[in-house]
Amino acid sequence: MTDTPKSHGRLAIRPSLRPRELMAEPQVQGAWTARIVTLFPEAFPGILGLSLTGKALAQGLWNLQTIPLRDFGTGRHRNVDDTPAGGGAGMVIRADVMDAALREAGRGQPLPVIYMSPRGKPLTQERARQLAKGPGVVLICGRFEGVDQRVLDAHAVEEISIGDYVLTGGEIAAQVLIDATVRLIPRVLGNQDSLAEESFSIGNRGLLEAPQFTKPALWDGREIPPVLLSGNHAAIADWRATEAERLTKERRPDLWRAHAETQVDPAKDRQRSGASDQSRNHREHDKDPQR
Repeated sequence: MTDTPKSHGRLAIRPSLRPRELMAEPQVQGAWTARIVTLFPEAFPGILGLSLTGKALAQGLWNLQTIPLRDFGTGRHRNVDDTPAGGGAGMVIRADVMDAALREAGRGQPLPVIYMSPRGKPLTQERARQLAKGPGVVLICGRFEGVDQRVLDAHAVEEISIGDYVLTGGEIAAQVLIDATVRLIPRVLGNQDSLAEESFSIGNRGLLEAPQFTKPALWDGREIPPVLLSGNHAAIADWRATEAERLTKERRPDLWRAHAETQVDPAKDRQRSGASDQSRNHREHDKDPQR
């Protein structure tokens, strides 16, 4: 008896479950935790399961949990959306459905809730640092035209954007936020010193990072700046600081203005202090009663 030949028609494709083994119980008690409310839990861990973040996830340095939004849908087909009030194109995720999912995500230790939305405040390195210091975060991955505003207000949801553009859903944006945050958790990066001089870091004064070079010393007729090969650490630090300032001025004048506003010229500061002292003495002299 011969085997029945396989059909060469349309193949049945299903996503592999292997990457999601990284999210299997037990979760590590006390580790930084990301809980994702999403219509596509199979999208996780995605890129987060690779490289340093994936290794840290496997080591229990942080937890990843998905809350499938479809589980909380209504009716036989578990609908999660409906037409927008007032008319218009597209569909909107229902308040009651999202509320049920957020209540499930809120079990256990309370976590801040963030909705990845193009109308939110821009994601910054400082916000990532703040989140990394906390217990974790609940992330809402929107779809369609968005989420009913009432449930966002009821749960005091913070809205964060990763840029001035629109994606088909919030899953990619959620992975961006998680990656930016998890790498700041102690022991996730092999060398924590690498955080000190990167773009937006405190050690780099909030400026963009200076250019980086490595071997070969001469490539395609282009040389590594000689100062980087000099062994003079003070000169190298000065060069990198100057380059960071140059690049920030050229590419991010907004960051440069913010940086300039925080800098105080010591000489001018002394002059201002002296002027203030003189002004105060003058005022106190004017208050002296006439004799």
